[in-house]
Amino acid sequence: MTSAPRHRYSLWAYQLLLTVLVPLFLVRLWWRGRRQPAYRRHWPERLGWAPALPQVADRVWIHAVSVGETRACLPLVAALRLARPGCQILLTHMTPTGRETGRSLFGGQVEQRYLPYDTPGAMARFLADTRPTLGLLMETELWPGLVQACRRRAIPLWLVNARLSARSAGGYRRLAWLTQDALAGLAGVVAQSEADARRLRALGAPQVTVSGNLKFDAPVPEAELRPAAALRAILGAGRPVWLAASTREGEEALLLTAWQHAVAASAERPLLVLVPRHPQRFEEVGACIGAAGLRWCARSAWPALTPAGWAGDPPTPVPASLDVVLGDSMGELGLWYRAVDLAWVGGSLLPFGGQNLLEACARSCPVLVGTHIFNFAQVTAEGIAAGAVEQVSDAASLVQRVLALLEDQDALQQRRQAGLAFLARHQGATQRTLLALGLPPGVRT
Repeated sequence: MTSAPRHRYSLWAYQLLLTVLVPLFLVRLWWRGRRQPAYRRHWPERLGWAPALPQVADRVWIHAVSVGETRACLPLVAALRLARPGCQILLTHMTPTGRETGRSLFGGQVEQRYLPYDTPGAMARFLADTRPTLGLLMETELWPGLVQACRRRAIPLWLVNARLSARSAGGYRRLAWLTQDALAGLAGVVAQSEADARRLRALGAPQVTVSGNLKFDAPVPEAELRPAAALRAILGAGRPVWLAASTREGEEALLLTAWQHAVAASAERPLLVLVPRHPQRFEEVGACIGAAGLRWCARSAWPALTPAGWAGDPPTPVPASLDVVLGDSMGELGLWYRAVDLAWVGGSLLPFGGQNLLEACARSCPVLVGTHIFNFAQVTAEGIAAGAVEQVSDAASLVQRVLALLEDQDALQQRRQAGLAFLARHQGATQRTLLALGLPPGVRT
């Protein structure tokens, strides 16, 4: 059997399976909506049913799955507007938090949709309604049916800011009967690193170039300065404060157990700010803090923050007797990074693969990470080499390093400066991405 019929049968089987599973996907949306009601909104878009967008001459479509990918495309959106004057930007997402992040970053300046499930009918409706002239998939998104649908309509589809860990590459190889042709159907790939590019080439990706990581180019909003200062003011003057950012399921229990012992033995009683990655887990994590015997309060009990500071009367400062603040708010992680002395970036104590640590470095916040950073292996290794990042092996060693660093202001200041220098050395990915896409050099980004 030749490769073309084999590919056709593989794609048919894949799309038939997805079509059969669509009712289960919708039930899962409804189930997740119990804790996060936003999952129950705009659900027809998941099937490709949505009002047609206004017809424009040039619509650039960027698929940014969730929060991290949406933030990463911020400099790219700005650069595309300069490179293609008059183009309309369409952002698609898979999660409500990604969609909300896009709304907060871009407001009404971009169009937004959910990307439909990868069934033939849903993708056909989506492309007919949106009519993109260029498609950009952020980081690791590869949908075989979508690739085929774009190829049939002669829509150039690129994978940009692409990353592929050794673990993910193994999964792609096991599904080579499906992924190889999907990668070959792309107009090109712009990878974050040479290691990512090497893995993608080995899997059959065409025209792979290396740009660096767009997240190094992400601007830090000046509008964060006043609300972050207001936040810091109520955490306690002179009290050491550290942040556990974007924690994942199971990590909080390990961390809180270690922190409980540290608090009992510490005279200064540093304050822990704990920010779970997923909002549907806020209540669960609050219960976990209480079960650990720690005294805590929730950020949601305080007024909203605006670029000018508190929207209402400032809350009462956190008392010295409190051990933990639960960061149960959306869109404020950047403020927390600015308001604390030190941060551990979650998803790295247990095998979740880590999270983006560059947001902390960009806000002069020293960074600790665990050992499970396979999704961000290169940027973590570079950060460690630059003196901006430190790796710890487990929750106990994490707490020990936090306490030691909070007592060493010189070391913290050196880490802050190293983080900013680390960012500066690796910027320029946006420009290199534009060049790979065939846009003229010299575009201001």
